Amino acid sequence: MNWFKRTMLVGALAAGVMLTGCTPAAQGNSSRSSGSLALSSDDSTLYAVDTDNGVLAIIPVAAPDQKTLIPVGQGPMRVVLGPDDTAYVANRGSNSISVVRKGAKEVSATLQTAVEPTGLALSADGRQLLVTCNTARDTAAHGVLMAFDTATLEQQWELPVGEEPRAVAVVAGNKALVSLYKKGELATVDLNRQAVTSDPSRAQVYTEANASRTSGNSTRTTVSTFHPRAAADIITTPDGTRAFTPVVWAREGAIARRPSSAGGYYSAGGPCSIGAVATAGIVTYDARGAQPQALVDDLTGCASSGTNTDDSSDFPVSTFASSRGGSEAAVQGPTVGVTDPTGAWIFIVNRESQNVAIMPADRRSGTDIDFDSTGTSIRSLVRIGQGADGIAISKDGTKAYVYSQFDHQVETLEAKGRGDTAVVVNTMRHIKVAGDTLTQDLALGRKMFFDALDAKLSSAQTNVACSTCHLEGREDGHVWMFPDGPRQTPALAGRDLLQTAPFHWSGEFPTINDFNVHTVRERMGGVGLGQPDADRLDKYIASLPTAPSPIAKTLEATTRGRAAFEKAQCATCHAGELLTDNSNRDVGTLNTRSTVPAQRDNGLVVLKGFNVPSLKGLSRSAPYLHDGSEATLEARVFGNGADKHGVTSTLSEPEKTDLVVYLKSL
Repeated sequence: MNWFKRTMLVGALAAGVMLTGCTPAAQGNSSRSSGSLALSSDDSTLYAVDTDNGVLAIIPVAAPDQKTLIPVGQGPMRVVLGPDDTAYVANRGSNSISVVRKGAKEVSATLQTAVEPTGLALSADGRQLLVTCNTARDTAAHGVLMAFDTATLEQQWELPVGEEPRAVAVVAGNKALVSLYKKGELATVDLNRQAVTSDPSRAQVYTEANASRTSGNSTRTTVSTFHPRAAADIITTPDGTRAFTPVVWAREGAIARRPSSAGGYYSAGGPCSIGAVATAGIVTYDARGAQPQALVDDLTGCASSGTNTDDSSDFPVSTFASSRGGSEAAVQGPTVGVTDPTGAWIFIVNRESQNVAIMPADRRSGTDIDFDSTGTSIRSLVRIGQGADGIAISKDGTKAYVYSQFDHQVETLEAKGRGDTAVVVNTMRHIKVAGDTLTQDLALGRKMFFDALDAKLSSAQTNVACSTCHLEGREDGHVWMFPDGPRQTPALAGRDLLQTAPFHWSGEFPTINDFNVHTVRERMGGVGLGQPDADRLDKYIASLPTAPSPIAKTLEATTRGRAAFEKAQCATCHAGELLTDNSNRDVGTLNTRSTVPAQRDNGLVVLKGFNVPSLKGLSRSAPYLHDGSEATLEARVFGNGADKHGVTSTLSEPEKTDLVVYLKSL
């Protein structure tokens, strides 16, 4: 019996099944917790990791004041519990896993990993811990999946799995799925053979989501294609037959909208809830076959027809929207999620819109879902605190907990009512875990950076945050077709933004305040920031650390590469500690590869070229150049035939290779 038929046979009461307590016991712990929060096997204890404070908080649900704080590594991001309630914590900042045995008051063991571990999962039998790391130890070209024996804590194997992996989940058939953060796709690993069985470069989700446009069947030539990205989590049903990945759909077509009283040219409101720039959504996978199959609405077909896919589909609508109005409708920045113990309901934590979206996992119609008039399968939205990145649900499905990272507190959600009238509410019973380690200004600046609801920054028609494009304070690997031409998102982290005036790829803004006014008012549709808030936001961005490079600066090749850097006169423009002289230059890309006519700053660009970016964090910020036209540094260094971008003709082939190594070490 397929998912849709099974749900419809249950009837109207199924609309409130999670909300009534009429659910069987969960078949495993991993499917009902994710991110920075986990719940013990008997539901008696919460485990929360606080990233700023570097601690694992062990909190008795019945007596939260008796919590225990255990220092772990730097920047802990995720926690997962074994069958015996052993806690495994991924420390992104110290490249390690902290192991905390049940009842222990300190870390029991520390496992060393590759660079920036962020994803954790346990095998079905609990004997193997799987860890995804953003990059390998010696290259940023791919990340890795590592396996550790939970009994001996010894590393068993390590596999390259694609660029910038984040989450990992175990599904039916002893397979592991790994999300590729910026690509928005999944890699598949056969755990029995310890081998990647999918082609990470195959864009299955992209192909399905843009079927009409890419096949030439679209009736409207103006229809944009959409790139999935920000794939931070993988949610599985308890039986492991389905998986869900929250994503952000990034527009690839021209953004021709001009600013108006209805908001900036990022404003949303297109067909099928597809925004002008970035729309939160979800990708469903049937995980039963050798290769999971993506179940995705054809967004380009939807944009052509103006209507959603019909309501007979047995998976959630691929774009998020709510049936409410104004800021209450905003759904942005999905980070983590879980299913309820039956697998019938999905809970998605949306950090930037500060809410949890609850929707059926296997249908988009019913007496509780008004799909026909709203085009959404979201049942309800529940407001939560700021920076939320963890969720756990009880075995009976009547209570959920969320960790609001920026507020350093656990929030409790409970079910009220039955059937179609059932709702989930925030009880406002908060458990404070820790305090701010940031200064007040930096803490407030961070909240603004990740806030899609602040009217000062974004209009109710737009609902995007700075982090919607600058993922994690870095970049999204995307090229936006702005009115002034194609522009690749530059990384912010580690580039000492306040010291690199002028701003914008064209260098048209002499001060950061000028750039803020343009970005907030014209792009995001906000009413504008006062000077104190603008200063806080700027200081937070300036405080972001560089994405760590796996290339050691002590390698002999980097020393030779530095000499090649000087020989090719790269330091003429990329000068000083910030590796930029803040000038504008033509590096051979002026008025090339542009598919959008420049409207705003074309005169300035033609006159001066593009602003010289800092090279810090270069290995983690592909693609390259203002239009993202170079996929790799190798392509740029070895393809610079006219010496437009440094005098590389003076370098031998080995020297060019060393130059690339040096650039990746920055």
